[in-house]
Amino acid sequence: MKHYDKLIFELSRPGRKGYELPADRYETDGLAEIPADLMRKEDLGLPEVSELDVVRHYTNLSNKNFGVDTGFYPLGSCTMKYNPKINEEVAAMADFAAIHPLQTPETVQGALELYYNLQHALSSLAGLAEFTLNPYAGAHGELTGLMVMRRYHESRGDSKRTKVIVPDSAHGTNPASAMVAGLEVVEVKSKPNGSIDVEDLKPLLDDTIAGIMMTNPNTLGMFETEILEIAKLVHEAGGLLYYDGANLNPMLGKVRPGDMGFDIMHINLHKTFSTPHGGGGPGSGPVGVAEHLREFLPNPRVRKEADGRFSVDFGKDSLGSVSTFFGNFGVMMKAYAYILTLGKEGIRNVGPMATLNANYIKENLKDDYLLPIEGVCKHEFVFDGLKDKSTGVTTLNVAKRLLDYGFHAPTIYFPLLFHESMMIEPTETESIETLDEFIEVLHKVAKEARENPDAVKDAPLTTSVRHLDETGAAKNPILTYKSLKAQQ
Repeated sequence: MKHYDKLIFELSRPGRKGYELPADRYETDGLAEIPADLMRKEDLGLPEVSELDVVRHYTNLSNKNFGVDTGFYPLGSCTMKYNPKINEEVAAMADFAAIHPLQTPETVQGALELYYNLQHALSSLAGLAEFTLNPYAGAHGELTGLMVMRRYHESRGDSKRTKVIVPDSAHGTNPASAMVAGLEVVEVKSKPNGSIDVEDLKPLLDDTIAGIMMTNPNTLGMFETEILEIAKLVHEAGGLLYYDGANLNPMLGKVRPGDMGFDIMHINLHKTFSTPHGGGGPGSGPVGVAEHLREFLPNPRVRKEADGRFSVDFGKDSLGSVSTFFGNFGVMMKAYAYILTLGKEGIRNVGPMATLNANYIKENLKDDYLLPIEGVCKHEFVFDGLKDKSTGVTTLNVAKRLLDYGFHAPTIYFPLLFHESMMIEPTETESIETLDEFIEVLHKVAKEARENPDAVKDAPLTTSVRHLDETGAAKNPILTYKSLKAQQ
């Protein structure tokens, strides 16, 4: 019904009510006790709608949303993987959902055991000694890991190490986190395939380097084949290796960051361990460290006593607290459910299946889309727009046209190594039928670009909202209905 496509304020009619509070049973006037200067001078201006109007409006609105439960996300774990419903069932268990972080350890032994077991599961999968689950998200985990790096060098009296090396292809959070941690960023160049240029790295390694931030596979989805040499060079120079866990998905069950030589890492639970991150959160960014860095992890920490009971510890050499209590516990529950559900054999298949799906799409589309880097990719790959540049159809045009065919757009214009970047990641969960349909549609869009480019440039044609002035919206946002009415 088009009527319910309107804003909730546009559905408002004077006198309509969805719910009415019971009459005040108390004799005192609570409002009279509030100082006049704190009282509103005018009504709040909420919409007046019936319960039925509310239900229909928001149900109709929800049906316009695109999510991993309704369609294919070709940007995969960058946003979120499919979240099996058993994860939600586990997270909703009353015995966990009803607890409070201020309860004594004796009354929350089950929750502490889950925290402890997830720590150890992640340690085993990552090849590291211990994890903290306290950071709230990936960038928060990055910051925590870099704080561990700084604390380690300071504990050894190595105060000169204030620089961290970051590849020129890195995600923007890497240099940002380093700067927030009080470290100076030094850029290392990438080779054409996105991997670190070892020859460019060597002269940067001196006694001022605290460490290097990397992800493997790199931002272009290619494995850093020289990682063992890089690790050797950095360690010989006295630095530490930090692993950005954004690209852990294809490595899961196959290669462990700790075995590659990394000392510190964070994991985006929503990316690799299937916990929803749509709409900006909640997230979780556990940080793992090698044995010689355990003492620097933030408080609080969960310990298992000799009698099998679990306790909460506040280490004296710790960073202190980086979050309130134990982070986003509900997200941890979903990640642990995901691990237990898959089991050892299932986990081992995640990386190979994600890699297989990515390469299947890449090889089937490279005749129509420009593939700047040949070879086997991992979980994701990057096209440099359409192969035929004469049409004038851009990556943005292709992404918008995909919406008309019922597909979410992939990540576009990142990484910045290519002018028309289109990053595609299908994850391990998608069927061959879904992949084939996606491939067919992208071929169709490429054909449209050749035969009728203006139609593609004018896309999307079927969505509720078409061409947005993104720059204007960012500079002059309209955030309230009152502001909208004022401009009409």
